[in-house]
Amino acid sequence: MRIAFGILALIGALALQTTISGLTLGGARSVNLVVVAVVYAALTFGPVAGLFLGTAGGLVQDALAGGIVGVGSLAKTLVGFLAGVLGAQFIVAQPFPRFVMFVGATALHEVCYEGLYALVEARPFRLHYQPLLIQAGVNGLVGLLAFFLVERMPGLLQRRRARRGRY
Repeated sequence: MRIAFGILALIGALALQTTISGLTLGGARSVNLVVVAVVYAALTFGPVAGLFLGTAGGLVQDALAGGIVGVGSLAKTLVGFLAGVLGAQFIVAQPFPRFVMFVGATALHEVCYEGLYALVEARPFRLHYQPLLIQAGVNGLVGLLAFFLVERMPGLLQRRRARRGRY
C-alpha cells in the first residue's frame, strides 16, 4: 500500500509538473513538485522509499526535460535518502520542522544539481540565490499543504458523510 501511494504521488507530481512547466516566478521555476513528492515520501515512509522514488522520479523528469539523463536523478536520490534519514532521527510531526525539511531539501537538490552539471559540462558552478529561495519557499508551502490534506482529508470526509446522513 505504501509503495502504491508513493508511486501514485510521484506520477501525479510528474504530470502536474509537466503541465505547469512554463510557470515561472522571478525568472525561475517556482515549484519542483517531484522534489516535494520525494521528500514527502521520505518523511512518511523512510529513507529507502525516498531513495527509490527519488531515483525513479529523477530519471523520468530528466528524460522528459532533456539534457543529461541521470543528473537530476542522482540529486533527487540523495535528497530523498537524506530527508528520510533525518526524518527518522528527528521529530518532524509539526509544520515548522516539515517546512524546514522541504526548504533544506530543495536547497540541497539545487546545489547538487548545479554542481553535477558544472562537473559534467566543465563549467563554473553557478547558483542563483533569489530563484532558489523562491523555489524553496514555494516547495515548503506545497509540502505543508500536502501533509495537511493527507492528514485532515479522512476526518473531513467522515464529518461530511455524517452531516449528510442527518438530513
